[in-house]
Order: sequence, then structure tokens, then C-alpha cells
Amino acid sequence: MTWLAATPVLVPLATVVATALAHKNPRLQSALSYLGVVAFLLCMLALVAAAHQGQPAQTVFGDWGVPYGIEFYVDRLSASMLLITAIMGLACLVFMASDADTAEPRHPLLLPLLHGVLVGVAGSFATADLFNLYVWFEVMLVSAMGLFALGGRVDQLDATFKYFVLNIFGTLMLLMAVGMVYAATGHLNYSALAQAAPYLSDWMSILLVTGLLLAFLIKAGAFPLFAWLPSSYHTLPAPVLALFAGLLTKVGVYAVLRTAGDIFAGSPDLIYEALGWIAAATMLFGVLGAAYHWDMRRILAFHIISQIGYILLGVALASQAGNAATLFYTLHHIIVKANLFLIAAIIWRLSGDYDLRKIGGLYKVKPLLGLLFLIPALSLVGIPPLSGFWSKVLVLQEALAQGQYVWTFVALLVSVLTLYSMVKIWMEAFWKPHPNKNWALPHNTRLAPAYAATLGLAALTLLISLNPQPLIEYAQAAALSLGAR
Repeated sequence: MTWLAATPVLVPLATVVATALAHKNPRLQSALSYLGVVAFLLCMLALVAAAHQGQPAQTVFGDWGVPYGIEFYVDRLSASMLLITAIMGLACLVFMASDADTAEPRHPLLLPLLHGVLVGVAGSFATADLFNLYVWFEVMLVSAMGLFALGGRVDQLDATFKYFVLNIFGTLMLLMAVGMVYAATGHLNYSALAQAAPYLSDWMSILLVTGLLLAFLIKAGAFPLFAWLPSSYHTLPAPVLALFAGLLTKVGVYAVLRTAGDIFAGSPDLIYEALGWIAAATMLFGVLGAAYHWDMRRILAFHIISQIGYILLGVALASQAGNAATLFYTLHHIIVKANLFLIAAIIWRLSGDYDLRKIGGLYKVKPLLGLLFLIPALSLVGIPPLSGFWSKVLVLQEALAQGQYVWTFVALLVSVLTLYSMVKIWMEAFWKPHPNKNWALPHNTRLAPAYAATLGLAALTLLISLNPQPLIEYAQAAALSLGAR
């Protein structure tokens, strides 16, 4: 399994090089891009199969042994995150072949930068070394900034600046926290840190873990430093926006779970208590922002924030059940959230705007699109038996078992407000007549790839919804193995 552990980075990195070299030939570049993402998906399926059989893939570069070499270690947790990364990459590439809010003409650097994001995301999930986690965050940041600025419009450059400022602040905090961890323990490897953590004093544990978590929470878009997300994401082309919405904040969430639920598991209760209140505030402020806006992209961007709160709540419960709920919720949310952004782009293509006040009448002419919207929208709310229902049951069941009634109340209230936002989109975009009486569906649309991508993600949501037990058992096994190495 040594070679397989390196594929999360090597395959998309090779695709970056190949697509960059083919920048003068758009057809060849697209073909290489599809070939690379399919190869990436197949390798990630192999990693999940191996991890699920209790055989995590591991490699240490440079002939240095653990804990001194650069280690990749793909267990159940990281393998599942890598697989969903590959699925999102494929869905977004398929959608990109449509004319639903995609960048046309396509910039020759779009695909190399897109695969560069996949390199950074996959490296963050596969690495077993804290400093190299910082390195992969940087790869992700640089590629993401390139995609933000690629169009060169004023709003895109403004979004690039906003994205850069807060994320570079988080990056600097992470680098300082990594330095403090190394000074205190002499190690950066996850396994070595887990062995050293019990010997740290309480105040030192609080200092180190707080430094790491603050940096990761900025990356995750948690309260109070989340303003960069809704003020920048809406400038991206739809498939890139869906990829960012599904993956980038989840890398921060993964790092929080890996830190508080694995490497430094058993940290002082104060850390988890504070994280729980941050989660509650993130849920509440995110959903209130969504309720205020009328632009679908901004509504959905604020819902990224509110749903991050639910995921952080699972980590804050500091238990195997809470960690399992976190993983299940994360995987469900990546699929649902990316799909909602892609569907919003189809709505834009058919009705002419993202502003709900300027569109309408879609259910009468496109009932299939209405059904496609309802599947991820109701799942986001948590309506049974959809995947969001099972996700929230897992989180809230453990919260109630621990007596966290205030956090549970906030989570239920946020679900009601989420329902309000989804109903608003349904009523405005689909149910009410279009405000322009002369409106008609556009001709010569190229939406078949867009529908293929959204149908595929909807099918995944329904698969999890109607048969959640295999994923629940996988998440429980992943949570059981945290801290066990």
C-alpha cells in the first residue's frame, strides 16, 4: 500500500502539469482533465476499500522513518474525505461542459488551477504531519486565489483580496501554532504528537490546541471570522463555486476533528466547551445571514456557515459518537451543498438572474428541476428520511445524551430558519409567476451536462438517505480508530 498512499497528491499533481502543458489545445486539456480526475477517483476508491478492511495506506518519503520523515497515512477518516473530494472534482468537471454560469471562453489556466485546488485539499487529508498540513493549506490557498482572480473583473479582484486577507491571517496563525507545538513537544508527526500530548500540562495543552483550532476555524468559516466567505464566493463560476463550497471549509473542519478528536484527544474540557459555543454561534449567525439575503449564491454561502456549526458541534461533544456524527454530517453536507450551488446556476441560466425577486415560474415549465432542488434543499433542512435528517439525529442524539440542551435548542431553531430559506427559494424561483410577463425559456441551452452532474449528486443523497446504515457504521469505525495509532 506504500505507493497507493501517495496517489492523493501525485495523481492530481500530474494532472496539473498535463493540463498546463496542453493549455493551447482546449480539447486535449479537457480530455486530460477528465482522465486525471477519473484516475484520482479510482485510486481513492482503492484507498477507501483498503482502509475499511483495516489496512490503512502509509508511506514515508525520503527513506526517513516515522516520526522524522514526511508521512502520508490514509485511515478511514482521511480515505472517506479523499473519496468525496474526487467525486466533487468529477461532478464539477462534468457541469463545466454546460453553459450554466460557466467561464466562457474558458481561461487556459482554469483547469490547472482547479486541479491545483484538488492537490491542496487531498494533501491536507492525506498528510500525517502538522507542518505539511500547513504546506498543503498554502497550496490550496494559492490555487484558490488564482481561480478567484482569473476573470480579472473588479468584483473578482475585490473577492480575491477579501479571501486573501483573512485566510493569510489564519495561515500565519497556523504557522505560529505549529512552531509552538514543535517547541513544546519536539515533534510534528501526528502519531508522535498523540504520544506526547498526555505529558503536557493543562495550560500548555490549552495554549497549543487553542492556537491550532483558531487557525483552522478561520479556514472553516466559523464565527466570528466568516465574513470572507459570503463576500467572495459569489464571484466564482458555478462549478468552481460548488467545488469551493463543498470542500474548502471542510478541510478546516477536518483539521479541527483531526486535532481535537485524534491528535490531542482528551484535551482539557475548557477547549471543547468553548468550541461548542462557537458552533452554536456559527449556526445561528450563518442562518440569520441567509434569511436576510435574496441572492441565491449569498443565501447558500451563509448556509455553508450555519452547517459548519452543526459539524463543529459534533467535535465539541468530544466522544466517539460525536466524532462519528461529524464525519457523517461532513460527507452528507459536501454533496448537498455543492448540488444546491449547481442547481442555482441552472436556475440562473433558465430564468436570467440569481436574485429571487427577479425570477419565477420555473416549476410550471421545468418540474424536474423543481424536484432536483427539493432533494438537497429538504436534506439540508433535515426532513426525514433524507440524509440531513440522519446527520442531525446523530449529532443531536449525542448532544442530548450529554445534557447539552442549549446547544440542541439552537440547532433545532436553526433547522426551522433553514426551512424558511429553502421555502423562500422554492416559492420565489419555482412557484410564483415570473415578474417579467414577456419572459420565456432561453433557446439553444446546453444543460445536459449540468443535469447529469446534479442528478448524480441527487442520487448519492438518496442512496445515503434510504440506506444510511453502511455510512453510519463506516463513520463509527472511523471514529473508533481515532487516537488508536
